[in-house]
Amino acid sequence: MQIGYKLATESFDPKEIVRQAVAAEEAGYDFVEMSDHYHPWLDVQGHSGFTWNLLSFIAARTERIGLVTGVTCPSVRYHPAIIAQAAATLAIISDDRFTLGVGAGERLNEHVVGRGFPGVAERHERFREALEIIRLLWQGGYRTYEGKHLRLEDARVFDLPAELPRIAVAASGPASARIAADLGDGLFATEPKGDMVATWKQHGGSGPAYAEVPMAWAPDEQQAVDAVLEKSRWAVTGWKVMSELPNPVNFDAATQTVTAENVRAQFALGPDVAAYVPVAQQFVDAGFDHLVTQNAGPDPDGFLQFARTDLLPALRGLGTGGSAG
Repeated sequence: MQIGYKLATESFDPKEIVRQAVAAEEAGYDFVEMSDHYHPWLDVQGHSGFTWNLLSFIAARTERIGLVTGVTCPSVRYHPAIIAQAAATLAIISDDRFTLGVGAGERLNEHVVGRGFPGVAERHERFREALEIIRLLWQGGYRTYEGKHLRLEDARVFDLPAELPRIAVAASGPASARIAADLGDGLFATEPKGDMVATWKQHGGSGPAYAEVPMAWAPDEQQAVDAVLEKSRWAVTGWKVMSELPNPVNFDAATQTVTAENVRAQFALGPDVAAYVPVAQQFVDAGFDHLVTQNAGPDPDGFLQFARTDLLPALRGLGTGGSAG
């Protein structure tokens, strides 16, 4: 079991994100993971630094902790040739600590370049082509690709690491699970869907299975609930909403009816580690072996201390069926 810390780039400024990454390594985490956003989910969050700059700085400031994008869309805002080069460079400067988490994208971040945001069928087609281009460039040499949606002309990534980064592919249902099986080295998800993990494996998928586990640490449960309602209520909306709305103002409007009961139904809350174990156990039972602790509480340092003393030992002991392993 590997345990990661989610760096909330939407809620903290870039220097604070780097500080938290260093603190996560000191607390004993195996890896840090961060989204690759242009906008935050809500204006009240107030931040959205450039993930690739942050990853490079974190690589320089840390020694052993893994680095994961959770996730980059390589097919709309970025061209996959750029991501192939960026990921290869980051793998080199981090001494092979980088995993490229990728997905088909969210309108929130991808519409900003003015190319529109396609429907889900075209998104999956573009995503598959993007992964094929990345894989092609990582073979070395000059490469050309002619797809239905994406093209590559006589391009070469000159600096390739001795060991290529793993590609963990985000999935939310059968179609994306099939893409993960066909073109990925691992799976990435935000919901404890055992059937999706099973579909991925049935189609030949293997490797690490990453999942974000919703948590909010605070000295008491009500403070944790209030923090989620203020800045992270978007997380209860589900993928069909999260992928489609264009701007923070839309997420603000869409989440006005989120209640404390909605938060309690999804998040592990408060100061007691016993509240966190059953939430995480759902993901372990679904087949995930790389758990990302996604803290939406008001005090990151308090959470990291809690993780060091209580949470990490408890999560490392989880096994399928609720047994320690």
